[in-house]
Amino acid sequence: MTDRTAVRPYGDTLNDGMIQVSFSLPLEAGPEAQEAAKRLAGEMGIQEVSAVSVHDMGEGFSFHILYGKCKYSVDATRIRVAKVETKAMTYYEINAFIKERIGRRLNVVGACTGSDAHTVGLDAIMNMKGYAGEYGLERYPEIDTWNLGSQVPNEELIRKAVEVDADAILVSQVVTQKEIHVRNLTQLVELLEAENLRDEFILVAGGPRISHELALEIGLDAGFGPGTLPPDVASYVAQMVADKAGKDAR
Repeated sequence: MTDRTAVRPYGDTLNDGMIQVSFSLPLEAGPEAQEAAKRLAGEMGIQEVSAVSVHDMGEGFSFHILYGKCKYSVDATRIRVAKVETKAMTYYEINAFIKERIGRRLNVVGACTGSDAHTVGLDAIMNMKGYAGEYGLERYPEIDTWNLGSQVPNEELIRKAVEVDADAILVSQVVTQKEIHVRNLTQLVELLEAENLRDEFILVAGGPRISHELALEIGLDAGFGPGTLPPDVASYVAQMVADKAGKDAR
């Protein structure tokens, strides 16, 4: 049985600590660059380092792949991760839930904001064809959607959400260089707060470096990372709208 208090990587044998790492260096490919890569791996706590390959990237840069043994372990029993806790429902269950518990169609606005021009994640969730065999939100008879596409300023996204009386705003952030996704999402929350609109919408973000924990830290309601399917988002939004309606009724 695995000792969850001392979890280590493994390659051939459980807990052997074997790990593969890769990175680029501002050094031309050659023995000196390989030795520099090995020494850096050692500083990372990797032992018995082997330089598997080095590739010339041109202009004095090189790409390295190394293999070695990680000396560290983690206590998995002490890990606590923020995650979305709503019940997962199917396409049919979600539509029935909205009709029975909310009694009206939901309005959802989505966009890739700022300089982000990558709509693949947003379209996977919102487009009618959906993703991985699951219908996108456009296909749901109990949800009206507005997919604003890419490079949408936060101000424009908010205007549209107000115009259509949106229940939820979905933001996809694929571009993450220099933490631009954090800045875009933070600005969205700040603009909503400045206009006293923050509590009017359920704010959901998604993308390769988005987590529920990060979303909460920024001030959003939920964050969905890689592997998210349309029903995951639809289930969350529907249940949050129902909860909000119940609170408002009281």
